[in-house]
Amino acid sequence: MSQVLHPIENKLLKSLLEKQDLTPEELCEKTQLSIDQVRRGIEWLKFKELVQVNEYVKSFVALGKMGNEAFEKGLPERQLVNYLKSAPGFSCEISELKNQLKNEFNPAIAYAKKNGWIEIYENRILLKGYHDTTPEEATIKLIASKSPQVLSVDEIEDKNTLDLLKKRPEFLAITSTKYTTVHLTEKGIDATKNTSDDTNVLVRAIDVEAPAPTVFAARSHPLQDVINEVREIFIGLGFTEIVGNQTQSSFWNFDALFTPQDHPAREMQDTFYLKGLHAKNIGTKNQISNISQVHKKGWRYDWKLEESKRLVLRTHTTCVTIKELADRLPDEARIFSIGRVFRNEKVSYKHLVEFNQVEGVVVGKNVSLRDLMGLQKEFYLKMGMKKIKFWPTFFPYTEPSLQSMVYNEKLGKWVELFGMGIFRPEVTIPLGIKNPVLAWGGGIERIAMLKYGLDDVRELYNNNLGWLRNVSKCQ
Repeated sequence: MSQVLHPIENKLLKSLLEKQDLTPEELCEKTQLSIDQVRRGIEWLKFKELVQVNEYVKSFVALGKMGNEAFEKGLPERQLVNYLKSAPGFSCEISELKNQLKNEFNPAIAYAKKNGWIEIYENRILLKGYHDTTPEEATIKLIASKSPQVLSVDEIEDKNTLDLLKKRPEFLAITSTKYTTVHLTEKGIDATKNTSDDTNVLVRAIDVEAPAPTVFAARSHPLQDVINEVREIFIGLGFTEIVGNQTQSSFWNFDALFTPQDHPAREMQDTFYLKGLHAKNIGTKNQISNISQVHKKGWRYDWKLEESKRLVLRTHTTCVTIKELADRLPDEARIFSIGRVFRNEKVSYKHLVEFNQVEGVVVGKNVSLRDLMGLQKEFYLKMGMKKIKFWPTFFPYTEPSLQSMVYNEKLGKWVELFGMGIFRPEVTIPLGIKNPVLAWGGGIERIAMLKYGLDDVRELYNNNLGWLRNVSKCQ
């Protein structure tokens, strides 16, 4: 009965019948098939025991840096002999040779003595014996003759000399290449004879139950999914998104939020400043004057305009929301901002130097801390977090301030998430904001860690394809 073969298999078998031990690349040339088709066909034939695949490694040798120098100037011991030949009495002082040979002095002495070319008498070296071409010199000459091509190690008969040269630093450069050849088995030869007549070639049957190749379709990053979910929840709660630059002046990033100019958080070890760059316009004259006065009164120091102009990679998104409120001065508003922020911190399982932060702000005449807790609770419930509590805390530009906490079932403990509070009068009044402002915010990576069960924030950025492809879209 004729062997049921695919046309690709037939082409490969016929080519191998004409010439055995061909590489996949040679089979490509003979059959005019693509390399992928050839490799696939080889695997099919190998599974049917029609071909045998042999793998072997071929090594090549070329001269290294010191080897090239030895070819041009001679081996160190040869340079020593040549120098002694021109010296009076075929000898010279050791100090003189050291100055002449420099770094090559020690190997020159060692190999020349081994070859029986020199004798050492106290502080002098004397030339003696015969100085014929050594096997090392002959091998170096052979390798150099192939330059710029490399020489196969198999072409060098004197393997002992090759091993000696390998021990000399940077004399040789050895590279290895892996080769694969395909050889017909007896069964393969018989199958080729049975299918040599094209009229008898059968079309290979299609196995409809064979596993299909896995296709990894493009998808959004899990962290981006969380960002989109957060954005959708805020919009669903009636908030409007605002965006701002990642580079901000110190005025809006710190001063407008009542952070004194000598506060440790504004130092280089906590903040990324743009070296030598300052903002030209940081606010209106009225805004600058009012912020200056509230700092002088509240913190009792000499507020400096130049310090407020320094450009910084924003440390939070609050600088975006406070500027929006200062420019619009709304009596009522619901706005939020999502974006990348930067902190000069040591990277760890829970800290990054840059991460995503979300911040929400509510302005209203009668809004209270109870309203803020209610909004937070609603947000967490929509994110799938059911156990929520709040804890009194301190934040520089809100008073009163709370820390929201959610219970993680997997960890079996409470986890801190967003900070929240009501903007202090020192923040709102200088900017002309009359009504109370509720504000809260936090890192989105922390939420993503809870949703995906991660215990190291760096896993979100490790580009682990196995995890990225298999993490569920719905948590």
